[in-house]
Amino acid sequence: MIELAETTRDATDATDVTQRERELGAIITAYNDVTERLKQSHESLQREVARLHGELHRTNEALRRSERLAALGEMAAGLAHEIRNPLGGIALYASMLSQAAGREGGAVDAAQTRTAATRIANGVRTLERLIAEILDFAQEHRLERQRCRLGSVFDTLRDAMAPWEEQTGATLEIDAGADDIEAVVDTGRLHRVLVNLVMNGLQAAGRGGRVKVAARRDGDAAVIEVADSGPGIAEELLPRVFNPFFTTKDTGTGLGLAIVHRIIEAHEGSIVVSNRPGGGGAMFTLRLPDGESDGDLATSESERDCGDTDVAAGGMRTGD
Repeated sequence: MIELAETTRDATDATDVTQRERELGAIITAYNDVTERLKQSHESLQREVARLHGELHRTNEALRRSERLAALGEMAAGLAHEIRNPLGGIALYASMLSQAAGREGGAVDAAQTRTAATRIANGVRTLERLIAEILDFAQEHRLERQRCRLGSVFDTLRDAMAPWEEQTGATLEIDAGADDIEAVVDTGRLHRVLVNLVMNGLQAAGRGGRVKVAARRDGDAAVIEVADSGPGIAEELLPRVFNPFFTTKDTGTGLGLAIVHRIIEAHEGSIVVSNRPGGGGAMFTLRLPDGESDGDLATSESERDCGDTDVAAGGMRTGD
C-alpha cells in the first residue's frame, strides 16, 4: 500500500514537472516570437530611417542647388548690369568721336574730342575696377593673424573715415573700452572690413547721424559691433545683404559686403546684420574666434598694439 502511494506521488510529481516544462517552453517560445517581431520591427524602422535620411539628403541637395542657381542668376544679372552701363557710355562717346572725325572738311572740335576721350577713359577705368573687385571677391583670402589690441586698428579707422565724416555730416564714435579688447586677426583685412561697414553706416546715417563701433570679449572670441542711426534695412532684404552684386544704391557694384563676408569667413568667424530695436538703424555684428596666430603670439606692448596695420589693404571699394 505504501509502495503504491509512493508510486502515485512520483507519477504526480513527474506530471507536475512535465507541465511546468511545457509552460516554461511556451513562455520561451512566446518570448522568442516577441523578440523576433521586435527585431523585424527594428530592422524595418532602420530601413525607413535610412530611406527618409536619403530622401532628406536629396531634398537638401536640391534646395542647395536651387539656392546656388538663384544666387548665380542674381550675380550674373548684377554683373551684366554693371558691365552694360560703362559699355553704353563708351559706345556713345566713341560714336561721337567717329562722327566728329567724319565731318566735311575734317574739322574736329578739340574740346568735344577731349570730353569724349575722357569719358571713354573713365568708362574703361570703371570696368577695370569692376574686374579687380570680382577677382578680389573670388580669390582665396590668406591671412596673417596675430594677437593684438584693437586700438591701433580703430586709430587707423578714425583717420581713414575723417574725410567721409566731413562729406556725409555724420560722426564716427568708438566705444571708450573697445581699444583694449584683444583679438587674433589679420589687421589689414579687418581694417578693410571696418572701412566698408563704417562707410556704409555714415552714408546711411546722413547729416547729424552717427555710427558707433563697440568691441567686447565673449569667451574665446572678440565681438565687434558697427551700428548706425540711419533708417535700417528692409526686413525682406536682410537675407540678401551679403549676396554678390546685391545693392540698394544707385552707385556701387554690390560686392563690398560680399567681400566683407568672405574675409570674416576666412577668419573662421561670422557676421550677421540686423535692425536695431525701435527703428534705430542697422547693426553688423562680427564674431572673431581666437584660433591660432601665425608665429608666436605678440607679447610686447608695440606688438600687442598691432602698430603695423596695413592701411594699404583697406583699398577695397566702399559704399557697396
